[in-house]
Amino acid sequence: MPELKTRMIFISHAWRYEEHYWKLVEWFDEEPYFSWKNCSVPSHDACEETTKKGLKECLTRQIRPANVVIILGGMYVAYSEWIDYEIDEAVRMGKPIIGVRPWGQERMPQKIQDVANKIVGWNRESIIQAVRDLT
Repeated sequence: MPELKTRMIFISHAWRYEEHYWKLVEWFDEEPYFSWKNCSVPSHDACEETTKKGLKECLTRQIRPANVVIILGGMYVAYSEWIDYEIDEAVRMGKPIIGVRPWGQERMPQKIQDVANKIVGWNRESIIQAVRDLT
């Protein structure tokens, strides 16, 4: 069997709504024939920097090696300075962006609609296929 391609994935998420982040991690970990490395910044492995400038530099370092950036598109995104920064950095670096519409949600922040290369629903197969398509 050929060696699997390891996909570098940055999952942008609000720590306040981390259950969606953890579900994606679980789906990626359990997917057969899918190798990935997590470039995200989860609450249990936060950036050590405490200044705004330092936090931005840390996020940029985490996004840089990613092959794809996933934005969990809850409406809270429209009010999150940090997710906004992550989106702007992904665009600046030319990273493909997948917007994920949370389960049961019809609305998606306009910014995500404007920059996403692909928008998918909250569905394991759709998200994993989008990652495969864009990496």
